[in-house]
Order: sequence, then structure tokens, then C-alpha cells
Amino acid sequence: MKDAIMSFLTMFRVAWAHGKVKIVTSVVLTLLSGAAWPLLALALKGATNAALAHDVTTATVDGALIGVGAIAVLILQHFAYFPYTELAEIGAVSLEAELIQLANGSARLEHHERPEYADKISVLRRELAQFPQGFVGLFTSLSLAVSMAVTAYLLASVSPWLLLLPIAAVPPVLTGQRAQRIIEKSKDDSAATTRQAWHLFHLSTSAASAKELRVFRLQGEIRRRHAALWRDAGLTLWRGQRRAAVVTAAGQIVFAFAYVVAVLLVVRQAVAGHSRVGDIVLVITLAAQVNQQVNNGLQVLQQLQRSAQGLTRLRWLRELVRSQEPARSDAPIPERITSGIELRGVSFSYPGAAKAVLGDVDLRLPAGSTVALVGENGAGKTTLVKLLCRFYEATSGVVTLDGVDINRFPLAQWRQRIAAGFQDFARFELLAHETVGVGELPMIDDEDAVLAALDRARSTDVIDRLEDGLRTQLGKSYTQGAELSGGQWQKLALGRAMMRELPLLLVLDEPTSALDAEAEHQLFERYAENARRVGQQTGAITVLVSHRFSTVRMADVILVVAGGRIAEAGDHESLLAEDGLYAELYTMQAAAYK
Repeated sequence: MKDAIMSFLTMFRVAWAHGKVKIVTSVVLTLLSGAAWPLLALALKGATNAALAHDVTTATVDGALIGVGAIAVLILQHFAYFPYTELAEIGAVSLEAELIQLANGSARLEHHERPEYADKISVLRRELAQFPQGFVGLFTSLSLAVSMAVTAYLLASVSPWLLLLPIAAVPPVLTGQRAQRIIEKSKDDSAATTRQAWHLFHLSTSAASAKELRVFRLQGEIRRRHAALWRDAGLTLWRGQRRAAVVTAAGQIVFAFAYVVAVLLVVRQAVAGHSRVGDIVLVITLAAQVNQQVNNGLQVLQQLQRSAQGLTRLRWLRELVRSQEPARSDAPIPERITSGIELRGVSFSYPGAAKAVLGDVDLRLPAGSTVALVGENGAGKTTLVKLLCRFYEATSGVVTLDGVDINRFPLAQWRQRIAAGFQDFARFELLAHETVGVGELPMIDDEDAVLAALDRARSTDVIDRLEDGLRTQLGKSYTQGAELSGGQWQKLALGRAMMRELPLLLVLDEPTSALDAEAEHQLFERYAENARRVGQQTGAITVLVSHRFSTVRMADVILVVAGGRIAEAGDHESLLAEDGLYAELYTMQAAAYK
């Protein structure tokens, strides 16, 4: 209940921030429309009694009130509806913007990489899309509350016993809440299966996977697995819906019994001469309204609970992101590196994982050096990069820059001095110069700076092949957008990584995975040249990650990562002379390219 109340207040705060006058107008009109329906029943009572008494004047007046009132109800609902539905849509956009901020504005990556968090965020995305319905439901509930209050007063005027009729609506409300909790649990239980089914749907409708699906004749297999996943998810949801339906029906039966008793009570009073025929009409009409109010209330309650659940999950995400904020940021970032980056006793385990990815790592990255991380897949290379970029904090040990714990640097300022290119790079479907320019946002429209970055990345050939050069719209999201190959997208990502001319740390994590070994070697030679230039100016450290041993021979220091530890360290010649793991893997890969 506390979460629901907080969610309702959140809905009002979101709407109030975007339109105070519209909110006030909607509330007033909603209150009037809520009172109008039971007052129509009162007018019907007066018209019935007047007609039976052959009072033409009173009957005519009451009949006119009924007609005018019915029209007024529709008008009030209509003019109340537009302002709050508009605010509901604006509020939904506002919450989506906040979700974008929370998903990408956090210090770490836990909620992207932990499956249980990914499931919650998957459900959250769907539930926030229902915010407009929940907000409309909030106003509908306000109208229903007024209607039920006026209805209760009119019923009590006939007989105090009839007040039990609205009370009989409590069991359906309680069972409705219970039913909604059952449904929400079934959604949570099926979230992982549903997410897998959506993955297969996107996989089968994506242009990127179309070729492999056809060559390997996977269409039938994808459909089979997709159907099986939805069948499992549907079975879980159906079980929840079935249990919820039984619980809901039990509450409705209680109200149905009370409805029959109320009508019989008024009929008996009329027969005994304690009530008039108009009272019977009033009670039957109001009882029908109470029944409708309860049904509407249950539907609205479900809408509100779904929205409340989404807003509750949003608060959970806010707390998660807030918990990731760095505790200390009291050290200024140096203008240049004088000593280097050092890892002392660094271990790391991903949250929820039983085995450590890195264990008791000690290493030093000298100022101005080019460092290559090599090793087999899963050895821990990318995890080291994540620690340097502060996507995670070490489970134990410390990472220092010139002797200062990097966690003491303000996070935003630290990342401002980092340039990076990743294997799983983003494909920004923007204008070509913007796709590269976002690597240094203040210079996004500086085409000279963009071209210089592309030149440093040896990626200008991509722009040369585009019809409108840097002004070309990229991506199939646009009708006239240019689609690029995987290698071309990666080259633009490399240009993006080169936008910052004087970083303290340049990280290239498998940045040329879409290129052949020779092209990668040539690029790494160029990067090493650029690294020496930047290193002389700022003492910057360049970290190259690759699984191809033959392409990183030019590095000042080569670190061989194996089993979460630094197995070997040195330059190319010294590592070959040691005749250890590096020499073995280098020889094996070199033989494969002969």
C-alpha cells in the first residue's frame, strides 16, 4: 500500500510539473462528473414519484434535469479527459527520459550485465509504457470516489441498512488487489523466458542476422524455440490469470448477494408503505451504479497497480544507481602522468559469480607507454579494461595513478580524460560527422576535428565512399540512410575513439575485430605512433587489447593474461626468448597465417 501511495503521488508530481492549470481543470471537471451520475438517479426518483402523483410540472422539470444532466455528464467527462490524457503522455515521455538517464548515467554496469537486473529492467520498460493508462485510471478513481460518496449518502437517505451495499464492495476490491499481486508474480516468473523470446524475435527480424539464418537454415529452429518460449511464458501467465480470476470471482459473489438483498429490502419497505415507488427506482438505479462502480474500480485498481509496480521498480533503479555513486572524489586529476598506473593485489568477481575473474593482480603501466593485453577469450583482459575505466570497482586491492587511488578522482573528470574504442561498439545512426564527433561532444560539429580523428584512425576511406561525405545520414532507421558494413561501422567507432587528442588513457579493447589481421597490424602500428606522440605530451598510456599476438609486437609492454592473472610480461623479443606461454601462442597463431 505504501508503494502504491508513493506511486500515485509520483504520478501527480510528474503531471503537476508539466501543467498545473490543466491538472486543476481536470480535477474540478472530474469531481463534477463523478457527482453527476448519482444525482441523475435522484432526478429519476423525483420524476417517477411526480408521474405517479400526476404532477405534470414537477415530472417535466425532473425529466428535463435528467436529459440536461446526462448531456452535462458526457461534456464534463469529455473536457476533463483531454487535459489529463495529454499530461499522461507528457509524463510517460518524462519517465522514459529518466529511464534512459538511469540506464546510462550510472557509474557502473551492473544493471546491464546481471541477468536478474536485466529481467527487472525488461519488465520496467513494458510497465512504464502503461503509465498513461495508470494516470487516466488515477482520475477515473477520483471520479469513482466522488460517485460512491454521493451514492452512499442517497442510499442512506432511503435506509441506513443500504450503507452495507457500498461496504459489500470492499471484498471485491481486496480480492482484486490479491489477484493483481498474483498476476504481477506470474509476470516476474516469466520475465526471463519472455526476454529470451523477444531476443529470438529481434534476431529473426534483424537485417544483421538475416544472412546466417538463411545459410544455416535456422528459420524453422528459431520459430520452434520462439514458440516454445512463448508457450512456457504463456503457461506461467495463464496459471497466474486463472488463479487471479478465481480470487476475483469470490469477491464479486459477495457483492452480488448484497445487491439482491438491498433490492428486496426496499421492495419490502414499499409494500409496507414506508417508501415510495421512486425510492425503489432510486435504489435499483444506484445499486446498478454501485455494481458498475465496483467493476470500474477493479479495472482502475489493476491499472493503478500496474503503474504503481512500474514506478516502484523505477524507484528501485534509482536506488541502485545511487548506490553506485563513488564515495570519495577529493583528488584532482593531474594534467600529465609522471609515473604510471599501478595495480596492487587487485582481484575482482562479478556480482553473484562464484569464481573470481581476476585474482591478486600486480602490474605497472609506465607513463607514456603502449601496453598490449593478450590472451585467450575469457582470460580477463576486458575485465582489466573495465576496472581502468571504472565501470566496476576492484573487489580487493587498489588501482592507482601516480600513487593516487583512481577512485578518489571525480568520476566525470576521470572519464573526460579517457578515450576508448570497444569491440561491442555502438552504431550511432546520426550524420556521419556526428557519429564520429560524439567522441568529444563539444566538437561534434567541427568537421576539421572529425577528419583529423578519422585520419589518426586511418578511417577516412569510409567517408570517401559516402555520397554526401560527412553530411551523410547513416543507418536504416532513416529512409535515405546509408547502411555500412561491420568493418565500416567499426572504423567510425575508432575515429570516435580518436576525437580526444590528449587523453591520459587510451583504451582500445579488440577495436579491430571486424578487420583482417594485416589491417589490424597496420592500424596498431598507427596507434602506437599516435600513442608515442600523446605520451610525450601528457604521459598518456595506451592499452591495446587483442587476441591476435602477431599484431601487438610494437607494444612497449606485452601482458599475457591467463586464468585471471598476469602470466607473463615484457616486450615481444624478451617474451619470445623466455619460450613460455606467449612464445607458444605466438608461434601457433603465426603458423595459422602461413
